Amino acid sequence: MEAANGEGDRRGFDVVVVGAGIMGSCAAYAAACRGARVLLLERFDLLHHRGSSHGESRTIRATYPQAHYPPMVRLAARLWDGAQRDAGYRVLTPTPHLDMGPRGDAALRAAIKNGGAVEVPAADGPPASSSWPWAGVFRLPQGWTAAASSLGGVMKATKAVAMFQALAIKKGAVVRDRTEVVDVTKQGEGSILVKTSSGEEFHGAKCIITVGAWASKLVKSVAGVDLPVQPLHTFICYWKVKPGHERELTTDAGFPTFASYGDPYIYSTPSMEFPGLIKVAMHGGPPCDPDNRDWCTGGADLIGPVARWIDEVMPGHVDTAGGPVIRQSCMYSMTPDEDFVIDFVGGEFGKDVVVGAGFSGHGFKMGPAVGTILAEMAMDGEARTAAEAGVELRHFRIGRFDHLDLR
Repeated sequence: MEAANGEGDRRGFDVVVVGAGIMGSCAAYAAACRGARVLLLERFDLLHHRGSSHGESRTIRATYPQAHYPPMVRLAARLWDGAQRDAGYRVLTPTPHLDMGPRGDAALRAAIKNGGAVEVPAADGPPASSSWPWAGVFRLPQGWTAAASSLGGVMKATKAVAMFQALAIKKGAVVRDRTEVVDVTKQGEGSILVKTSSGEEFHGAKCIITVGAWASKLVKSVAGVDLPVQPLHTFICYWKVKPGHERELTTDAGFPTFASYGDPYIYSTPSMEFPGLIKVAMHGGPPCDPDNRDWCTGGADLIGPVARWIDEVMPGHVDTAGGPVIRQSCMYSMTPDEDFVIDFVGGEFGKDVVVGAGFSGHGFKMGPAVGTILAEMAMDGEARTAAEAGVELRHFRIGRFDHLDLR
């Protein structure tokens, strides 16, 4: 896509965003909404499938073991609504959300508390004696519990990224794909030079780096800063719904997104994008090099644990014979503590370059909030919207990794 023009290149930009996945696209939109001259650069084709922002669906939920995420999720939910109003169409389908797992699991207990979920009665009892809405679907093991919450939903991932890119362009942003950034240098106070592999140069007052699985490589090359962001290979799996239950597991029928705590951690979205199929997958996967992937399993079994979970918990509704019908490759960008990185690069760049990275397989839902925070940090040197929403950014600082040996 060639949306740039010579005039914009000569006059320079207020903000140059490197990486056009969900975070970069949201940041470009947020900055453009404030009247900034924005350039959004993407190394590959727009809406490519080589990173972490593509695919048919992602979930949104406020039930987190860590108390610092629910305020960001709630902020994101408001911003999703605003962007959809601006676009005139929806990319997020609201649903209930259900968390389940061993009753004494500390992470589950914390998620229920932090997210304001309500435990269902006798979740692990016989289906005939249980009164909660999906008792006939889930056969919870003895000693398990389940908790329902109203803030859930399914986001059409690729459609959502496209929406934010279109909205950014509508607000005046310039978007360029097939443009690989290889260097970012400071030319003076409030002056950043962004160089590409083809020899092009773009000038900006500020720069936001949101390159997903490539974050460690680029930030190390540009600023000499070690980010412990490890790309992981993972699979998105769609399974056949057993005959007679197809509608029961759909968003139209009110079926929830759900998560199952323990080992493995299982997550799911209702049947929506592929009629008769339901997405059920496991969190995590083996390390990989984003520039040298095998696109298969990465040497790990990412299917068997999911099939065994389905056979134990949803045996009457989902068919595991023959494995998943559809397998989609994806990547996580994991930090050691699975918290995000949202911070100024620092050093010679001061507050002129901001990085958003390490979203660890659970960041997509918070894209509009993260994008707004990154844009405000770049333009104002602080994120007022986050502070007003009760989002504590101290959890996402690069300095928390200072004690790690990253050699």
